[in-house]
Amino acid sequence: MQFFADIWPITLATIQLAAMLGAAGHAMLSKSDVRSASGWVGFILLVPILGWLIYFLFGVNRIERRAREMRGPAQGLPRLASGRVAPEHRQQHELESLAQFGQKVLAERFDAGNTIIVLTNGDETYPAMIAAIDGATRSLALSTYIFNNDKAGKLFLDALSRALARGVRLRVLIDGVGSWYSHPSIIPALKERGINHARFLYSLTPWQMPYLNMRNHQKILVVDGTIGFTGGINIAEGNLIKDRPRKPILDHHFKIEGPVVAQLMRTFAYEWTFTTGEILDGPDWFPPLETGTSANTGIVARALPGGPDQGINPIRWTMLAALSEARKSIRIVTPYFLPDSTLSTVLSVAAMRGVEVDIVLPANNNLRFVDWAATPQLAWLIEAGCRVWKTEGPFEHTKLMTIDGIWSMVGSANWDGRSLRLNFELNLECYDRAFASRLDRLIDAKIAIAKAVQRKDITSRSLPVRLRDAAIRLASPYL
Repeated sequence: MQFFADIWPITLATIQLAAMLGAAGHAMLSKSDVRSASGWVGFILLVPILGWLIYFLFGVNRIERRAREMRGPAQGLPRLASGRVAPEHRQQHELESLAQFGQKVLAERFDAGNTIIVLTNGDETYPAMIAAIDGATRSLALSTYIFNNDKAGKLFLDALSRALARGVRLRVLIDGVGSWYSHPSIIPALKERGINHARFLYSLTPWQMPYLNMRNHQKILVVDGTIGFTGGINIAEGNLIKDRPRKPILDHHFKIEGPVVAQLMRTFAYEWTFTTGEILDGPDWFPPLETGTSANTGIVARALPGGPDQGINPIRWTMLAALSEARKSIRIVTPYFLPDSTLSTVLSVAAMRGVEVDIVLPANNNLRFVDWAATPQLAWLIEAGCRVWKTEGPFEHTKLMTIDGIWSMVGSANWDGRSLRLNFELNLECYDRAFASRLDRLIDAKIAIAKAVQRKDITSRSLPVRLRDAAIRLASPYL
């Protein structure tokens, strides 16, 4: 007994030293951002036992390893061959270098011949989506962050049930966190109806970190492999503005037809395989589509999936490249604006170069602490020459970006660290003057009813308020 009494402190110290050095080494080797690496190393070395334990629970990106194992070509998932960088579209020449850069960031082809229809709020989006579901004959893939058990959710539940009764192959993917946004959850109803569904990273075990780490924030609906929908709208009755919901949400979604739909379907197939292990393949999911690479009509577009399993997030890097290429205008609409220092610097430099930079944010944010964290940075951007606008009225959840009236990006990603570093997201990168002009008109309408934010509005606030915002900003990479 005395032997064990003498040996256990040495054993514990040995375990502590080995775990501490192992965690510190892992952080130095795996964290690409030097500030993140140094922060974790300092925490591990200065906080005995708790430091390395918290790192192993919250600092290790287990998804990257698992995703890379499952996402390779050996899994049999269909891949679209890389096409030429710039399709034969005259309007593309101005930003051809941006397209060339984009091809290096993500070897996904730009396809011409796409039609993209803008849908406003759930009032236009839900009927269009349900009509497409009711027209399905072979397959239906639906991915959403939130699928509430409310009026909107029941509309989709009934439509999915009708499709199942017709013999349509259904796959429904809901984020593990998003599935709990309504009580009771929609999951029991999906089970009762026999709808094939799965929850992305759903687990209550600490090492899966369901409430703190990666989430599937994508919004995808693909019907028969030929009609697609994506954008920012979840399935929740707050989007049904005409019904005067208690917490209204303004937003936009997009209906897509053309070859880029196959890229949406492939993104869904990856996440479904990642979650369930089932591979979706064959003509039901991937019917032959015209490539559109030589078409001289329609929108040139490609899908940009982004996630923590990628060494370089193509959404963030494409944003950076587009901001650098801008010569006339940069227009951004987003509900959550917490760009990292690099994005903020590039925005400031663009404004100082003489580019007109407009950033449109909601005055009434559904996440107040995100608004607090964003406020200090706005003063610096305004000082650099950016124009910041805040829309009054219902919460604006829209995500739009245009450059020089020709290039645009729409989808699920916000301008924050969670979307651009932690979440699985999907955006569309589009080259088309008419489509960019359509989005610019939407942005003009939002600015027309918005209030310009002045630097003095931020700097003149009381010291306690400014300290609160500065303190919350320290957590911005995870908000």
